[in-house]
Amino acid sequence: MENLTQAEIGERLGLTRARVNRMLSEARHSGIVSIRLNSAFANCTELEHQLRQQCGLDDAVVIPSPENPELVASLIGMAAGAYLSKFLEEKRPRTVGIGWGATLRETIRHVTPAEYPELWIVSMMGGLSRGLELNTFEIAGELARRLHAKCSYLAAPIYASSRRSRDTFMAQEVYAEVLDRVDRIDLALLSMGDLSPRSLLVRHGLPPDVGIEDLRAAGAVGDVLGQYLDQSGRQINHGINARAIALPIEKLARAPTVMLIAGGTNKAPVIAAALLGRIGKVLVTDEKAAAGALKLIGKQR
Repeated sequence: MENLTQAEIGERLGLTRARVNRMLSEARHSGIVSIRLNSAFANCTELEHQLRQQCGLDDAVVIPSPENPELVASLIGMAAGAYLSKFLEEKRPRTVGIGWGATLRETIRHVTPAEYPELWIVSMMGGLSRGLELNTFEIAGELARRLHAKCSYLAAPIYASSRRSRDTFMAQEVYAEVLDRVDRIDLALLSMGDLSPRSLLVRHGLPPDVGIEDLRAAGAVGDVLGQYLDQSGRQINHGINARAIALPIEKLARAPTVMLIAGGTNKAPVIAAALLGRIGKVLVTDEKAAAGALKLIGKQR
């Protein structure tokens, strides 16, 4: 009841830790102590199981949805930060690619500071010309600082004015090293955007000649690394995708581990699209978004 460890209980009662462990086991078997799962968490566990089984994920983390939707990003960020800290410690990836967004910013805030001097953090997409806390440059740099890792930026805008301009950007010798690292990422961390005004890309990043209605008319439900998907997880037939200065989705899908971090009911369609497109291997989300995405996936099948 006082949340003591077995060692602390043993010290108070003059018992060994092994004896305390046996007594607790006996208490559970006899019914003196019982353990039950809170129903909210039990439902999340079931959703995690469904996501792994139906979508071929290596892992899924589903947290209870808060009553206040404004808290979704910070709470998912806490869960994702803890998951990422454990992943880095156990898997020791050499190169981590990262996108941008409010949820990723919250994730980085909850990553346990560590020393990984041989690790490279690489931004997988261009950024904004304005100084915004959610920019790819700030997010990649902050993660590198927390992990004492090395960092590379894709110092370019998110979108070029045309496909030809995009190809010209990507062909520049100055980008050769960072693009080579992006192509060899072991772990990709990214969020996803919807088509609502809440989307940072809609508010700050879309070219002036591209509107939300144009994207909707082409079948878009949201974006991954600035590249828009339809409800089936395919890239829409729109010139915006050819203008994105970012790791192409087909290459992203080949990364050993892609960790999708997003939540909120508004993100359910793009989460479903990413999972149908087999883009991610790990998903961190909230209960309502997970349930909504699974429902949409069921309709597509």
